[in-house]
Amino acid sequence: MHYLVIALGGALGAVSRAFLSGYFTKLLGTSFPFATLAINFIGSFLMGVCAVIILDYLKMTGYWRELIMVGFLGALTTFSTFSLEGLNLLHAGQWLAAAIYFLVSVIGCVFACFIGWYMAKLFV
Repeated sequence: MHYLVIALGGALGAVSRAFLSGYFTKLLGTSFPFATLAINFIGSFLMGVCAVIILDYLKMTGYWRELIMVGFLGALTTFSTFSLEGLNLLHAGQWLAAAIYFLVSVIGCVFACFIGWYMAKLFV
């Protein structure tokens, strides 16, 4: 049952990712991997919020954590796309853009998770 719940969350997260990727690509363009960066920021922020609300406040473990945090947010955010897009920047000789992308993605996503966690702590 655990794997089924994770699969359901993963399917919803993957479909959400595809929708958001198309939306952010139209909005922000393709000159830089803005869509993946935005989606990973949003997912990291939501992971911080969920850590507080689901785990700390509601004490919901098991299926809810697996559905939302492991399945949905795990599929919404992606390290593999981040890696490929960074590699593509390097192959295109855009060393500075790649370095910025790597730094902003890693530091920014951890910071977004912290902000989500911190804001949830303020309101819960």
